[in-house]
Amino acid sequence: MARGLFDLTGKVVLATGANSGIGLGFLQGCAKQGADVVVWGRRAERNAKALDLLKELGAGRLHAEEVDVSDEAAVEAAFASTLQAMGRVDCVFANAGFTSRPKSFAEMTTQTYMDLINVNQHGAFYTLRAACRHMEQRAKAGDPGGSIVACGSLSIFHGLTAMEHYAAAKGALAAMIKSIAVEMGPYGVRANMIAPGFVISGFSEGVPEAQIAGISKHFAAQTPLGRVGQITDIEGPAAYLASDASAFHSGDILIIDGGCIIRST
Repeated sequence: MARGLFDLTGKVVLATGANSGIGLGFLQGCAKQGADVVVWGRRAERNAKALDLLKELGAGRLHAEEVDVSDEAAVEAAFASTLQAMGRVDCVFANAGFTSRPKSFAEMTTQTYMDLINVNQHGAFYTLRAACRHMEQRAKAGDPGGSIVACGSLSIFHGLTAMEHYAAAKGALAAMIKSIAVEMGPYGVRANMIAPGFVISGFSEGVPEAQIAGISKHFAAQTPLGRVGQITDIEGPAAYLASDASAFHSGDILIIDGGCIIRST
């Protein structure tokens, strides 16, 4: 039987913050290509619903972990539990995070800064470190390869008022990914980042529909393709990065923004 270019049969893909939004979109793309999927999220009931959806989309084996990635010990335990259940992990998408926006940088409290950094930056560090340890050990045992992916943001490239903590976390991850690509390359492991534009995702939950509509209209007007992103727009890049189709693609930032970043006005 002919295999599709992005076929993921037999590959285990793990995503954090994956019971909604961009993390779920990443796993949706992989599930449609037959991957075994692992959902990490803080709420067990939402994890279960995500697994049901992913199964319907074509995922093979499924597993979930209830974990707060800002807790280093919890990440280590969850990764060990995942390996016990799935046997291996071939692709990890460090996505878990949140946004907050004080009135200004001058009024940003240390607690506000640290709360975001602990999840968006430190949580990704714990997750990626665990993945690299596993993939390095696997390679030394004669089974090289793997894909490391982090979720970035256009804030890496553009200044955003009162979002310095968010941009700092994403900028740090961009630098981390490049170093991981260099260090893990000898083990056949590639490392990349996706940087989405404005995407209607889990971050918009609880926001009034009228406000979401206004925000969407604003960003759509700034985007050459004339619309905002949907989580389904993450599916294709996810399948590519998790599959062997991206075997020679490493150390890069894939911008998924409908062309917004290249617009001069």
